[in-house]
This record gives sequence, structure tokens and C-alpha cells, in this order.
Amino acid sequence: MREEVTRERLVLLMKELAQRAPRRGAYRVYFVGGGTAVYLGWRRSSIDVDLYSDREVVFRDIQEIKERLNINIEFARPEDFVPPLPRTAGRHVFIDTVGAITFCHYDPYAQLFSKVARGFQRDLDDAREFLRSGMVDPRKLRSLLAEIPNSAFAKYPSLSRDGIENAIETFLTETS
Repeated sequence: MREEVTRERLVLLMKELAQRAPRRGAYRVYFVGGGTAVYLGWRRSSIDVDLYSDREVVFRDIQEIKERLNINIEFARPEDFVPPLPRTAGRHVFIDTVGAITFCHYDPYAQLFSKVARGFQRDLDDAREFLRSGMVDPRKLRSLLAEIPNSAFAKYPSLSRDGIENAIETFLTETS
């Protein structure tokens, strides 16, 4: 069984990834889900850390890193579970630059959207923290959701626009 991921272990992971990144180039690695919640202090730990990078070469030694640090690492981003929100790339939140890697929290709006769509209690607790922290503005979230074309839901057969809009609206109403 792997150890839980704490903020300290996330910092070790960041250093390990930076040490092993290819020497040429600049990279971005995004924390998603529990990694964001733990790094920001919303919870003490997570059972795994979800990461994303559009340049996967940065993860070339990930198996060795997982074993060395004894942590679970998954590759995931909100768009794996819900339709993409418009202009996500402009909303990532900077964490730190270590070596050639810039670490960011993946778009908080996309993370909240995905967490509410999943609906697990821990996800909903994290989603509330996105609101409480001010990282997500409810009006802007509603506006971004309205911009998703209906056709985008075709890739996600278990989701419907009406179902998602109702879930988000219920969540926002209960949280305010």
C-alpha cells in the first residue's frame, strides 16, 4: 500500500520531476483534484496525486519516481470526465517553477465543474473550497458553462447539459 500524499510529499514530487526532466526545454505540470486540495491546505492528504502535462516527456521516469516516493500518481484532467470549458488555458494558477518545470493548479473552474459532476462528498467539499477561496466566481462559472456547445456533451454519454446545469445550480445554491 502506498503512502498518502501530503503537501510535503507533493513538494518532493515536484523536485523529483524537475531533477529528471529533459535538460532541453521548458515544461508545465498541473496539479488536479486532490493535489490542488492538499497543496492549498484544504485537506491534510490524498490517496493519490493527479497530474497533467501536454508534454508527456516530462513524465518519462514517473514509474521510478512513484516507487521511490511510494505514492500513487494518476494522469487525469477535468476534460477526461466533463466537456471542456472555454479558455481553460488562461485560468491555470501558478504554484512555483522548479528547474525547467513550471507547476500550476489546473484551471479551478474546470476542477470545480468536474468535482460537482462526479458528486462524491470529498469532491463537493473541495469544490466548496474553490468558492470559499475566491478561486472560482459563481457568476463566471455559470457563464462558462453556458458557452459549452451542446455537441460537446456527445463525448460524455453519462452526462447531459440539463443534468450538469441542475447539479451546478443546486451546488451553488446550497453553498451560498
